[in-house]
Amino acid sequence: MSAENKALVRRWFEEVWTKGRADAIDEMLAGDSIIHGLGDQPMGPAGFKAFHTAYRSAFPDVTVDVDDMVAEGDKVALRWTASATHRGHLMGLAPTGQSARFGGMGMVRVRDGKIVESWNVFDQLGMFKQLGVATIP
Repeated sequence: MSAENKALVRRWFEEVWTKGRADAIDEMLAGDSIIHGLGDQPMGPAGFKAFHTAYRSAFPDVTVDVDDMVAEGDKVALRWTASATHRGHLMGLAPTGQSARFGGMGMVRVRDGKIVESWNVFDQLGMFKQLGVATIP
C-alpha cells in the first residue's frame, strides 16, 4: 500500500501543481478531505480549489519537484522544491515578475486511493524575499 500511496502523492504534485490540472483535484482528493497549512484555517475540497486557482493565477508557471518521500501505512511524508514566476495578484500583492525557488514539506494521509488529509509547510518568507516584497534579513 505504501508504494501506491507514494505514487498518488507524486501524481498529485505533477498533475495538480506542475501541470495545473484543476480537474485532477477531484480525481485524487476525497470529498471529505481536510487540508492544513495553506491558510488561517483548515479547508475542505472547495477551499482548496479556490486556493489552487488563486495560486496558479499568481504563479502560472509553477513547477514542483518531489525531492524525498517516505511512506508508512496510510501516511506519506515528503520534501519538495518549487520554482515559479510571480505573474498575477496574490494575497494583495501585485505581480512582481520576479522568479522564486523555495521548498516545503508535507504529510499526506490516504484512504481508498484518495488524499483525505494533508499538513503543509513551505518557506513563504524565502519566497517573498526572492519576489522583493519582504525585506527581513
